[in-house]
Amino acid sequence: MTRLTEKTGRYGFIVNPKANKIQIQKAVQEMYNVKVVEVNTMNYIGKTKTRGTKTGFTKGKTAKFKKAIVTLKTGDSIDFYSNI
Repeated sequence: MTRLTEKTGRYGFIVNPKANKIQIQKAVQEMYNVKVVEVNTMNYIGKTKTRGTKTGFTKGKTAKFKKAIVTLKTGDSIDFYSNI
């Protein structure tokens, strides 16, 4: 994601799975005072994981999540490290 941000001005966020593109666009614009041109979203499903233990195999699942890729207007940028 860092390489994509440096080359194209696109930023990635983990968002609420129930949020739609319009809500994501408004939230990013309000939080960072930038102009959002485009929002792309991806839903990731949880993967099944198995590991062996002394007592046998244990099955589990990773959490599902939604990722949003936000494209900003040319010249705009987000500085995530300014608050540190």
